[in-house]
Amino acid sequence: MKGKAFHLRVTHSPFVTESRAFMHHHLLETGVAFSYRSISTTAVTVQYLKSKLTLLRTKIFLVHRVGMEVAPHLKESLNKNFFDFLLTFKQIHGDTVQNQLVVQGVELPSYLPLYSPAMDWIFQCISYHAPEALLTEMMERCKKLGNNALLLNSVMSAFRAEFIATRSMDFIGMIKECDESGFPKHLLFRSLGLNLALADPPESDRLQILNEAWKVITKLKNPQDYINCAEVWVEYTCKHFTKREVNTVLADVIKHMTPDRAFEDSYPQLQSIIKKVITHFHDFSVLFSVEKFLPFLDMFQKESVRVEVCKCIMETFIKHQQEPTKDPVILNALLHICKTMHDSVNALTLEDEKRMLAYLINGFIKMVSFGRDFEQQLSFYVESRSMFCNLEPVLVQLIHSVNRLAMETRKVMKGNHSRKTAAFVRACVAYCFITIPSLVGIFTRLNLYLHSGQVALANQCLSQADAFFKAAISLVPEVPKMINIDGKMRPSETFLQEFLCNFFSTLLIVPDHPEHGVLFLVRELLNVIQDYTWEDNSDDKIRIYTCVLHLLSAMSQETYLYHIDKVDSNDSLYGGDTKFLAENNKLCETVMAQILEHLKTLAKDEALKRQSSLGLSFFNSILAHGDLRNNKLNQLSVSLWHLAQRHGCADTRVMVKTLEYIKKRSKQPDMSHLMELALRLPLQTRT
Repeated sequence: MKGKAFHLRVTHSPFVTESRAFMHHHLLETGVAFSYRSISTTAVTVQYLKSKLTLLRTKIFLVHRVGMEVAPHLKESLNKNFFDFLLTFKQIHGDTVQNQLVVQGVELPSYLPLYSPAMDWIFQCISYHAPEALLTEMMERCKKLGNNALLLNSVMSAFRAEFIATRSMDFIGMIKECDESGFPKHLLFRSLGLNLALADPPESDRLQILNEAWKVITKLKNPQDYINCAEVWVEYTCKHFTKREVNTVLADVIKHMTPDRAFEDSYPQLQSIIKKVITHFHDFSVLFSVEKFLPFLDMFQKESVRVEVCKCIMETFIKHQQEPTKDPVILNALLHICKTMHDSVNALTLEDEKRMLAYLINGFIKMVSFGRDFEQQLSFYVESRSMFCNLEPVLVQLIHSVNRLAMETRKVMKGNHSRKTAAFVRACVAYCFITIPSLVGIFTRLNLYLHSGQVALANQCLSQADAFFKAAISLVPEVPKMINIDGKMRPSETFLQEFLCNFFSTLLIVPDHPEHGVLFLVRELLNVIQDYTWEDNSDDKIRIYTCVLHLLSAMSQETYLYHIDKVDSNDSLYGGDTKFLAENNKLCETVMAQILEHLKTLAKDEALKRQSSLGLSFFNSILAHGDLRNNKLNQLSVSLWHLAQRHGCADTRVMVKTLEYIKKRSKQPDMSHLMELALRLPLQTRT
């Protein structure tokens, strides 16, 4: 049938042939000079065309190709063309047209829609900047024609939505009286619904409008006709009514679309309905109390479509949910939705898609809060871990959330844990310790071990903190030479150096375990650094050793630079004990020997610049952290100064500023020995 309907539009159709022949002979070959008067005269002559479709398309030519070029500011020709067409329109149902349709093998329901594009175009031209009074005139003419459905549909499609909305009940009355043969009423209600989505009808008429429209819609037997119409009216229902009416509409959609799995052919319309509902219901406690909302979601059986719908819901939740929630209705529903998104992940899922899903799930997790009920909060995180174990960013977020929960507990207790809260924070620490090994990213694991250890230390869980730090140390040898950063392979040594420097800052305040000896964590970490396979042309190992010297220097102080409340660091445990300081000095000597050994290996032409740079860096470290009243250290610093300048690779300006700094600092109390050092540090010119 569609093929036959299309046959009317091709060049060999008798309707089109008649139109072309008429326009060719009457307008072109006769050499008519186009003017407003000639257009009017031609419009009268056009009435004698036999085919009404040819007649209408010829009028389109007059309106668009001729009238709008000759006199675009004058609409009289538009109105006259259209009103003349209305006078002859009733002949469509006459014997002549009916006989032609029989010859063509076309039924009236397929033939009438061919008029819509042309009629819509004429109406758009007529209604452009037209006053509201013109709509009233058009409605009256429609009534005189017996409320022709095709004509009425074009009127509602062309005029401003505000004009249509204010006359909604009048249009409904006209739709009721329309003859449904050839143009079904549900299409008219769909056009009316499209207008009401853009403009509001009078408040007193709103419920009656919905009732009248839905009486027609709910009687539709064809699922496609039904859903195309229902989709439009859902937005009207959501804008003007409560969850009760919306629930009724959703229930009716489920009733019509479930038999024979009709919903499988209408996913775009069903998605549109969901989007319209969540657009107007930002309060998710109200949304999920709509009884038929979740059953409506069950109609999305195709996984890709179901996931897209879930993503749409979560995006709306994250955007509009202002306050954290613990509403069980919201939590259960969104956990189900997030679980659906998570379970869609497989080996073929793109990384961008995984990141998007993780972002949405993390947004939900961040918005869940049980207030002071910390145990319930931890239970939620435990449940979430079991549900979202395949998305690493979600597990990372859960670990951070649990760490924050432990710190909130500490804040509430002001650092003085009771037996109950101490057990609770240990449970939080255990959660993190169990979860971190399941992660893939090695630097993610390293940083989380360090962060979780810091949280354990702050909550006086000393043995648990040691376990985190030992796990981090044991993981360092597994760091690969190259790591993937945003899809590109990059050397890992810079990231490892950054992590270790952060780790050293934490180790300053970690108290020694009574059974493991002095500075046992520092010793273990130094062994790992020594055994790690570094790049041949890399100096990162020496830079890390320099940072170790900074740590050991800070550990030799009587009072450390910073502490954790209610945690005794080594400065308190040892109280400046000579044995502790002796062990510290031995470690310093060992590390310094490693640095000097490396500097000797750089005594080659291609490595002299690196030797100069590292030598000056080592000199600055001794200057900042060492006691230069020690003769050996003083002599070493002088040797490093000469080494930095030996082959003319040092920056003279840097050397000058360094020497000026030493002289300036020597003027401070107890720093006079630096003046003697300055006298032994000559500046060499490049020549």
